[in-house]
Amino acid sequence: MQRGEYNVSLKDLIEHFELENCTPEIAVEKILVTQADVNRPALQLAGYFDYFDSSRIQMIGHVEHTYMQQKGIEYSMAMMERIMAGSEDTPKPPCIIFCREIWIEDKFIELAVKYNVPLLRTDKETSYFMAVLIRWLNAELAPRISVHGVLVDIYGEGVLIMGESGIGKSEVALELIHRGHRLVSDDVVEIKRVSDASLIGSAPDITRHFIELRGIGIINAKALFGVESVKNEQEINMVIKLEEFNKDQNYDRMGLDEQYIEFLGNKIVCHSVPIRPGRNLAVICESAAVNHRQKKMGYNAALELYNRVTSNLTGNKSE
Repeated sequence: MQRGEYNVSLKDLIEHFELENCTPEIAVEKILVTQADVNRPALQLAGYFDYFDSSRIQMIGHVEHTYMQQKGIEYSMAMMERIMAGSEDTPKPPCIIFCREIWIEDKFIELAVKYNVPLLRTDKETSYFMAVLIRWLNAELAPRISVHGVLVDIYGEGVLIMGESGIGKSEVALELIHRGHRLVSDDVVEIKRVSDASLIGSAPDITRHFIELRGIGIINAKALFGVESVKNEQEINMVIKLEEFNKDQNYDRMGLDEQYIEFLGNKIVCHSVPIRPGRNLAVICESAAVNHRQKKMGYNAALELYNRVTSNLTGNKSE
């Protein structure tokens, strides 16, 4: 999937970062941001427009502002007009953001209204705000898919529980909530790829905090168990697949070789857990989450046991 397939409304961006809209005449709800990168147009203000990506949000900081002051209002107007105007080959910027509460000249506002490019302002420092904005846009514009499953935060590890419909995923989630863990999503999990190493899972707005229990109906986990029992989003660290027990299938009993599942090009550790009467699946999920964390911290129980057995066998042979 390409990042350009997704967009975010400029109105949502303004509300999220509490930006001051200096051009209220422009309908910001109709303007969409499609690029996660942000540009500081220092070279463009100097007159260099080769390779200028005008589809990005443009950000004016202290350096750009003082440069425009030195060059004068007429020169700055001409450069700002070239930035705002766009062409058949280059789109207009979705907006221009002035940081550090920089004063915006009335002539710039007139230009912005003419070319329908909103001028926004924040009191944040330029570098800090730019980093925060890019991080937020990367999450909002990330490639995404929806999968059937349950996502739970177990000791800080995001565990995605998958399996056939009716196999008991929601019941496991309910037991985990009783044990103090937090529900992120039941039935449908929206997965966003925010980086090459990170997948973020969340619930669709319409089903957030709800769990479907067959024979009981729909319950609201937040209303029943409190706000500490739910979470809006969570990085996915591992997958547990619940399967009907098959006596003819060989299940992994050591765990020396990790199995993986792929979402959006990212690989996630995956364990297949057979379902049999008497197995406490909530405890198994807890143990898997803790074991996964131990492996990330450098301790592998399966490898230690293997080394002990190997060392013991080697010692017996030497005798």
